[in-house]
Amino acid sequence: MNISNYYWYFSKALTPKFCDDVIAYANSQKEVMARTGGYGDRELSKQEVLDLKRKRNSDLVWLNDTWIYKEIHPFVHEANRNAGWNFDWERSESCQFTKYKLNQYYDWHCDSWDKPYDRKDPNNPEHGRIRKLSVTCQLTDGSEYTGGELEFDFRNYDPHMRDESKHRIQCKEILPKGSIIVFPSFVWHRVKPVTSGTRYSLVMWNLGRPFK
Repeated sequence: MNISNYYWYFSKALTPKFCDDVIAYANSQKEVMARTGGYGDRELSKQEVLDLKRKRNSDLVWLNDTWIYKEIHPFVHEANRNAGWNFDWERSESCQFTKYKLNQYYDWHCDSWDKPYDRKDPNNPEHGRIRKLSVTCQLTDGSEYTGGELEFDFRNYDPHMRDESKHRIQCKEILPKGSIIVFPSFVWHRVKPVTSGTRYSLVMWNLGRPFK
C-alpha cells in the first residue's frame, strides 16, 4: 500500500486536565506487565518473562471508558481524512495506559496482525477485524523524562533485518503534553529506553474489516 503520510499529529490537542485525569484514574486501576501478542493471557514461565522483556518492558492498565473514547475519536477521524488514508474503521479496542519507567522500552514492532481477529464468537464486534489506525497520546510532557523517544521506520519489513538509521524518524511532535500521533497500524515503530523520569502514554487501536 502506497501512502504519502506515515503519521499525522495534533500538538497539545488534549488539555492538561484531561491528561492528568487519565493518569490519576489509570493509577487507581489494576496494573499488569505489558505483553506482546504471542503470549496471550496465560501464566508465563520465568524464561518466557525474560524473553518477553527483551522485546518489551513496561507496565500498563487497560481502560475501556466512554469519556476517553469521546475525547480522542474526533482526532482519529480528522487524521484519517487529512492524511488521505480514508481507512474504513468501525470501533476501538480497549485503550492501553502505558508507564515507561527507568530503563523500560518497547522495541521495534507494528500493531497490525497478519490475520483478522478470530474471537470464536462471530457476534463479537472484533471478530474478523484488523487494526487499521493506531493512536498514541502523550500524557506527560517531554521535559518530565529523558529517553523514551518514539521512532518510526517506514519500510514494510522488520527494522531488525536491516539496521539503516537513515530510514528512521524520531517523532518529536509527540513531546508536548497532550499531543496525539495517529498512524497506520502496519507502520513499524518503537519506544526507546527511558533514562530518567516516567513517560505516561495512552494507546488506542481502531479496527475495521481487512484491506481489499
